[in-house]
Amino acid sequence: MSVAAPIVWKNQKLELLDQRLLPQQEVMVVCETLEGAHDAIRDMIVRGAPCIGFTALYGLSLWLKAQSKFSIEDLKKAATFLKGARPTAVNLMYEVDRVVKLVEKKFTSADDIKKVFEFVLADAHLQMELSQSKNTKMAELALKDLTELYGDRPLTLMTHCNTGFLACGTLGTALGVISYAHSKKRVQMVYADETRPYMQGSRLTAYELGKEGIPYQLVVEGAASYLFSHHKVDAIFVGADRIAANGDTANKVGTSTLAIVAHHYKVPFYVVAPLSSFDFSTPSGKEIEIELRHESEILSYQGKSVAPAGARALNPSFDVTDSRFISGIICENGLVKNPNLESMKVLQRGSH
Repeated sequence: MSVAAPIVWKNQKLELLDQRLLPQQEVMVVCETLEGAHDAIRDMIVRGAPCIGFTALYGLSLWLKAQSKFSIEDLKKAATFLKGARPTAVNLMYEVDRVVKLVEKKFTSADDIKKVFEFVLADAHLQMELSQSKNTKMAELALKDLTELYGDRPLTLMTHCNTGFLACGTLGTALGVISYAHSKKRVQMVYADETRPYMQGSRLTAYELGKEGIPYQLVVEGAASYLFSHHKVDAIFVGADRIAANGDTANKVGTSTLAIVAHHYKVPFYVVAPLSSFDFSTPSGKEIEIELRHESEILSYQGKSVAPAGARALNPSFDVTDSRFISGIICENGLVKNPNLESMKVLQRGSH
């Protein structure tokens, strides 16, 4: 697939594909500092839960490279700064906290800062490599379940937001399922939500589907009831920015509405996400902090106003889908049908 890589470590610098400019332009933004990585995450130059986590790891690597000596206290401060870039996506917290704990166990203030830098950088590379194998396993699990439901016939699938290569840096999660199914000649059509306000469906998912030669049509988010009532969709696959212990799932705003309508029409609705998107310390979706972004993302598009002068907007970036509307949650540890607090423990046990 001839899509520019969203994350590249090159010449001791981090290069990020500016996803705000896609599909019209493919522009790489160079980050040389911790602050640069933080701003790239905050401003959505890089997006998608996995890629946000990987960017944070490279951001810590950039910070370590600039230090003259190692201090775990200073590393923790840098980590806290990074985690403030976007509060809802748990991958950011997960990856940063995980690598800080590893460093704290392995190194002391007497160790050479260069060794710490090399360790964190190697970990960043490793996590991206592991992502490919994890996401492939999830895609296999999803296709197996679809085959049990529908046999070997070609499928019409639907997705929301963007969860492909651009969001993961490797085979995607929810869109990875679609890519994998297409490689097995199992996809007849894909309906992709535009996904407002940032249009990640029409700008990014459509861009990836087109590059792969997968048949697709864009639909507005309000079209779900029409599609389902006319039996045009076999299953829906979405990603996740945070999954609570009971299976409640925070994802791009509009996901919850899609799940509720799918539940009404009995269309299978799957969440596909790596364990790094799970937050077993959060009991339910009620405790998930929802990021409110600037109203300009709704009132204007690419610098041009699309609303009357003086209009105001409310811009929650995510919503929470109640687990009772989710047919199955898929991660590298397996598939849980009709998730709840008890059944989700199966996936948690597999993470130890």
